[in-house]
Amino acid sequence: MQKIVITGGTGFVGRSVCERLAEHSSGCRLVVPTRRMANGRQVQMLPTVDLVQADVHDAQAMAALLQGADALVHLVAILHGNGAAFDRAHVQLPRSLAAACAQAGVRRVVHVSALGVGLQAPSAYLRSKAAGEAVWQQALAAVDGQPAGDLTILRPSVIFGADDRFTNLFAKLSRLLPVLPLAGATARFQPVWVGDVAQAVVNSLVQRPGPGTIIECAGPQVMTLQEIVQQVGAMAGCRRPVLPLPESVALLQAGAMGLLPGEPMMSRDNVLSMRVPNVASGRLPGLRDLGITPQGLALLAPHFHPSDPRAR
Repeated sequence: MQKIVITGGTGFVGRSVCERLAEHSSGCRLVVPTRRMANGRQVQMLPTVDLVQADVHDAQAMAALLQGADALVHLVAILHGNGAAFDRAHVQLPRSLAAACAQAGVRRVVHVSALGVGLQAPSAYLRSKAAGEAVWQQALAAVDGQPAGDLTILRPSVIFGADDRFTNLFAKLSRLLPVLPLAGATARFQPVWVGDVAQAVVNSLVQRPGPGTIIECAGPQVMTLQEIVQQVGAMAGCRRPVLPLPESVALLQAGAMGLLPGEPMMSRDNVLSMRVPNVASGRLPGLRDLGITPQGLALLAPHFHPSDPRAR
């Protein structure tokens, strides 16, 4: 491949994807559009990355960027917002990008979605992610027996890494609070390392698992949210008791957080999404099918070690 366009390439997952692709394909040009150039300083340092100021929601601008590209890697997603915001990010944007791909002649797409998606799911986030998958599937579906494109969908569980907001938030709360009131304490996850998700993107592009393939990206352990929080606290040297909150109380708590300025730690939609187990079904290919041995949460222990200044 000579040129790959990566939407969401300046985000937490995107930075790791850019690093892995730069390592694997030294001669490949990686084009990363961003509205704010300052957000892309980390990926801009990579020798094969071209950071371009552009709005990914601008179909014509994206069609121009996609000219001559061999593939699109789509990573844009939001965790918080109302139904309209989820629809814009997870449904309308894929629709616009699919049209831009068609205009530019790009037929290879790797789309990062999420485990637990479904059109009847209890949260707007999960429903919109399912609708976004359907947009890509329809756009690249076979016509008269011939595939219009080559689509791979990756469905990760909750993604962890040294710079994630998920584990770092719980480490911070463990240092501040004697007891952790926790919504969704019994919700089940299969935490997956950001490096494994990034490698799954690379391997999907290189191995081309086949049109329409859906791959579940999950770590080696199924854990409740309470177990995750307590393991993070232990790694940070400040394990705290957890006070599980009933869903009704959790929804009230999340509603109150939503009234505060800035992005909330937990939204009502987040609480509702935890009704669905965020674990691999086992009915679809997984990381091992891409030749990846998934890493567990313990990988973060050096990052959270109390002797590390970042863990204080």
